Amino acid sequence: MKPEVKDLVQTRIPTAHGEFTLHYYSNTFDDKEHIAFVKGDVADKQGIPVRIHSECFTGDVFGSRRCDCGEQLDMALHLINKAGAGVLIYLRQEGRGIGLLKKLQAYNLQDQGLDTVDANIHLGHLADEREYDIAALMLKDLRVNSISLITNNPKKIAELVRLGITVDQRIPVETDANSDNQNYLKTKVEKMSHMLSVTDSDK
Repeated sequence: MKPEVKDLVQTRIPTAHGEFTLHYYSNTFDDKEHIAFVKGDVADKQGIPVRIHSECFTGDVFGSRRCDCGEQLDMALHLINKAGAGVLIYLRQEGRGIGLLKKLQAYNLQDQGLDTVDANIHLGHLADEREYDIAALMLKDLRVNSISLITNNPKKIAELVRLGITVDQRIPVETDANSDNQNYLKTKVEKMSHMLSVTDSDK
């Protein structure tokens, strides 16, 4: 059965990055709560700044230094607010799709010397199990004609194009490396082809 999404609730959310409208979506693909955080008028517009952000409880909520997720989320909201219109889609696919429990187990394996990719594989998963079907359907439901994708991940661009989304350009979202996430960022470059410039850091 072809997956479908339904925009059940829209509500105003004022933030440090300006005012957004939160769209709560149900879907027939999984039983998770995915949302679209929308700034301004995006319907029937071209080149709308879009960030598709996969949930990272530790980074987004607690500001964990093990990754760059929380900083990327903050930067994306800043970029969208500055543009005056845009969409941040928040997908509930923790730990590149393996879930919070397995992600925390992977963290322990990383502390024992494995990198982020090998830790996932050691736990019986792929390096990245995220899917973007729901995100594409949400963008189509919001009637966004084409997007400027806020990402460093070429796979995300390719997947969205495959799903029928027109990507006009990529907007980089690079953060400064610190002593806790430097190897993580290097692994994303070396094993996942992320477009990052990682330098040594003592932060």
